[in-house]
Amino acid sequence: MNPYVLTTLLSSLGLGTTLTFASSHWLLAWMGLEINTLAIIPLMAQHHHPRAVEATTKYFLIQATAAAVILFAGTANAWATGEWSMASVSDPIATTMVLAALSLKVGLAPMHFWMPEVLQGLDLLTGLVLSTWQKLAPFALIIQTSHAFDPFLLTALGLTSTLIGGWGGLNQTQLRKVLAYSSIAHMGWMIIVLQYAPHLAFLALLMYILMASAAFLTLKLSYATKIGTLATTWSKTPLLTATAALVFLSLGGLPPLTGFVPKWLILQELAKQGLPFTATVMALAALISLYFYLRLCYSMTLTISPNSAASTTPWRTQTTQVSTPLALSTVMALGLLPITPAITALLI
Repeated sequence: MNPYVLTTLLSSLGLGTTLTFASSHWLLAWMGLEINTLAIIPLMAQHHHPRAVEATTKYFLIQATAAAVILFAGTANAWATGEWSMASVSDPIATTMVLAALSLKVGLAPMHFWMPEVLQGLDLLTGLVLSTWQKLAPFALIIQTSHAFDPFLLTALGLTSTLIGGWGGLNQTQLRKVLAYSSIAHMGWMIIVLQYAPHLAFLALLMYILMASAAFLTLKLSYATKIGTLATTWSKTPLLTATAALVFLSLGGLPPLTGFVPKWLILQELAKQGLPFTATVMALAALISLYFYLRLCYSMTLTISPNSAASTTPWRTQTTQVSTPLALSTVMALGLLPITPAITALLI
């Protein structure tokens, strides 16, 4: 892609997200979301592959539908209250429509069906942008309007997303679909604690962005898109294979890795709020997710020939990819647990 075009599109992505962050008016927030969507569509379709074009079309239709519902909900709320401000969302129909549309935008269950299919059609870098940066603007709107949502509805969305994110990833062999279901499960953790401690939801989002960045960049460097390909990476890049297994375990939330931090604090907060049953279900759902991360680790580190999948061994060619972002994100995805008190003190 032309570097000037790429710079324009990435600047538009930043502008759309920043506009939504800074807005307290429904029209400005909607405009930021639309700029965001229109900026990523050329990035998604840049390879001109039929699957990429199909994924782009699905993504555009889903995001346009959600944006239209948000605009309609803002209009309905303005009709009922006489204000366009997000702080004055009080009409119950408008509130429900806003939550449904924002859930559709970030891929919360049961509005998650587009996410694995769209991510499967993209290359790993664009998939990383879709899984991380594109979640920021809708999530900011969810945080700003969370006071108006029904707590029971938020809890139901969180539990459903965590369970479906776990169950959906169990039977997948495509790594991008596994990461899509992982994203759905992590969004469930963020949503369930949003009503009690918004700073913990924000912390979980930041930690997820770090871990997802490390996972996507690892797969990009090793040219792996299927579980079968992972079985041959140990002979080519043994050190990368070891850190990749730890990154996947961090995504699963195992101590003493970074991924344990948000899960630990969220379960602690749920217990403080007198919700032991909800905390128990969330912890059990995390075990389901952990199983398919362990499958990936098993394929990468514990299968050797002739037990590995029937895939050709990759050539040991010198890579030209930049590895600095991967190194930084991997270190942060593995080693932030000891400074948890400092992180929480900064956020509160």
